[in-house]
Amino acid sequence: MSDLYKKAGVDIDAGSQAVQLMKEAVRATYTPNVLSDVGNFGGLFSLADLSGMAHPVLVASMDGVGTKTKVAARANRWDTIGQDLVNHCINDILVQGARPLFFLDYVASDKLQPAQIAAIVNGMAAACSAAGCALLGGETAEMPGVYATGEVDVVGTIVGVVDKDSVIDGQRISAGDAIIAIPSSGLHTNGFTLARAVLEDFDWAAVQPNLGVPLEDALLAVHRCYLREVMALQRSVDVCGLAHITGGGVVDNLPRILPSGLGAQIRWDAWDVPALFKLIEEHGDVDALEMARVFNMGLGMLVIVPAGDAQTALDLVPDAFVVGEIIPGEGVQLV
Repeated sequence: MSDLYKKAGVDIDAGSQAVQLMKEAVRATYTPNVLSDVGNFGGLFSLADLSGMAHPVLVASMDGVGTKTKVAARANRWDTIGQDLVNHCINDILVQGARPLFFLDYVASDKLQPAQIAAIVNGMAAACSAAGCALLGGETAEMPGVYATGEVDVVGTIVGVVDKDSVIDGQRISAGDAIIAIPSSGLHTNGFTLARAVLEDFDWAAVQPNLGVPLEDALLAVHRCYLREVMALQRSVDVCGLAHITGGGVVDNLPRILPSGLGAQIRWDAWDVPALFKLIEEHGDVDALEMARVFNMGLGMLVIVPAGDAQTALDLVPDAFVVGEIIPGEGVQLV
């Protein structure tokens, strides 16, 4: 058989090898709801166990990890960005009260390297397993001429479920409510284009004195998943609103959940901004407002609860802290 397709840039055998390397990790995420197997044309997921919900609503979201893939490439470490992707997507549907059911992935590059692709997908599988979410299927694409040499793109879709009466939509938020922050683990999956530009000339493998770890370790810190903490809060306090702090930072993300006529006041002195953000700000001469719109600044998830529930919430999530309150008005005030 001729190998013209391979000579043109697409190696079918490499794709098959990648699937073999990730197959067991993917199967390990399967719950009893999964009715299909790796390699099927479509993933089958039973909704039979949703009978306990009066009005089950599916919640779906799609995202990527942006140019964090460039950091992974420079460090030649591929075991974390798959975890980043899954956790980011879980958090995005979590803010509406949904728990994850299954995840679908898309991994593409100019040239398939089976071990690299398997490391990425195995990371996704690890994050899915930790959240009780099935990695139901995906696509591995080799696209020379579309992606530049050495480039990798990673995208995912998540589907979750919430009972209609339990949807968190922010409509019950009122003036005086407390804003509680659960810390981020780092940059998460946003702001890497600016971070890479500012830190380009650093030795990423060297330990940075203010960070205590190599710069590449700090940049590749896995995006934190807030499923466990939010579920614990929902059982004990009145969670009126949730905001996942991604691209746009607190300034752009918090207003997305606020009812008309309400704003928020965030106190900068309520927490210590992590050293990595300070390094970017100081070395890049980035002004404070731009930092607050590009990065999460150490605030990964904001939880809005009545002021009377704030202490209970803090007791349930030991590393959380109050960063502000809901006020009459519009937008976010940084004070």
